[in-house]
Amino acid sequence: MTAMAHEPLTQEEVLLEGFLALDTPEGFRAELIEGEIVVTPPPDGDHEDYINLIMKQVIRRSRTDMDFSGNKGLKLQSGGGCPKDHVIPDGTIAPTKLRLYRGADSWMPCEGVALVLEVTSTKPKADREAKSRCYARGGIPLYLLVDREASSITLFSDPEKDDYREHCTRPLGKPLALPEPFAFDLDTSDFL
Repeated sequence: MTAMAHEPLTQEEVLLEGFLALDTPEGFRAELIEGEIVVTPPPDGDHEDYINLIMKQVIRRSRTDMDFSGNKGLKLQSGGGCPKDHVIPDGTIAPTKLRLYRGADSWMPCEGVALVLEVTSTKPKADREAKSRCYARGGIPLYLLVDREASSITLFSDPEKDDYREHCTRPLGKPLALPEPFAFDLDTSDFL
């Protein structure tokens, strides 16, 4: 009896296997973004405060009941022959009726997600550029970025291929209009 030869793994498959096998220290996040493994340290208190301020408004003021997760990773289409991007947004918001956060898998598809939220941290360029491309490729309709270095908040919308065709940037302290299914002006006066 002869042993069957196995096809060698591609570079993308090796990268994905290595990424999925990572054992990061407690509190750290590992993501696979455009073919690069990115590990970020635990967030600071200001980072978490921005997320909390946004989520309180989303839960109270949205026209549609929304659920929030800060722990579910998203499997997104990748570009350029890389394995699927595996990104953990600071916040993922989806209509409650979809119950997207159920299931044992820590990585979920992005279909049905209404908005992803990022607050810049130790790698702000990834939040501003690479993650924006990932979310657009995934067809996520809205990407909200709080840029602490620039003291601004940007809403990216109308995804096409690997870019958002529209964006609106406001300085922190000024309101930012969120479209349906949210349909309210996000108050950022407490962000200063």
